[in-house]
Amino acid sequence: MHRFLPLLLVLVLPACQPANEVASPVFPQGTIVDMSYAYNDETVYWPTAPGFDKNTDFEGITPAGFWYTAYTVTTAEHGGTHLDAPIHFSEGKHAADEIPLERLMGSAVVVDVTEQAAADRDHLISVDDIMAHEHEHGSIPDGSILLFHTGFGQYWPDREAYMGTAERGQDAVALLHFPGIDPEAAQWLVDNRSIKAVGIDTPSIDYGQSALFESHQALFGANIPAFENVANLDQLPETGATVIALPMKIEGGSGGPLRMVGIVPEG
Repeated sequence: MHRFLPLLLVLVLPACQPANEVASPVFPQGTIVDMSYAYNDETVYWPTAPGFDKNTDFEGITPAGFWYTAYTVTTAEHGGTHLDAPIHFSEGKHAADEIPLERLMGSAVVVDVTEQAAADRDHLISVDDIMAHEHEHGSIPDGSILLFHTGFGQYWPDREAYMGTAERGQDAVALLHFPGIDPEAAQWLVDNRSIKAVGIDTPSIDYGQSALFESHQALFGANIPAFENVANLDQLPETGATVIALPMKIEGGSGGPLRMVGIVPEG
């Protein structure tokens, strides 16, 4: 049996990487866009959610003479730039830690509805809005991450301008006014397009006055996750960019803080 060993080595060794070499990840080349807001005292949360809190455990020079800092932070899952996992509105669908990573990165399509949202802060992003984009740029390719640019990012972190109200608590929910996806458009996307995820530069993919969150229900029922409070969508082209959106990996979570970046090709 030993006589076959040299042949096995010949077949295997060329496929092995030398131990002192590390494979370089392959990323698209281009300009990096930070699409996440920082977490701080001004971070926007849903009116019924607790906000962000950062407590100092230690900050300064230790008795041993070196600098050291450590903090404890608390936050609701749904605040700032964050992931909505499908389980948030659809029983049995993906939790935050179960979403395949492939769904959280890929080619971005940005549908610009800034004009409509400027005219009506309760604008429901419609099938017609999506079709108008496709008329100019072509059909949304399968496997795209679909982002809606309403222009409301310009108001962050002014809660009243961004959400329609600065009040907190259950009564404030009725005072919310911002654009979102029409439930008919959400269902149309499920039925007619094959997208990885959706995102928007408002606090919710459903518009502020929604009571049933039907766009969440339609998309999440198809295991399509969402990104909310997305930053700097004005810096992405309508087609051609790549998005990477990696959330905190909370086991069984309905969402979580999201670090999201865009890569805009040069030229």
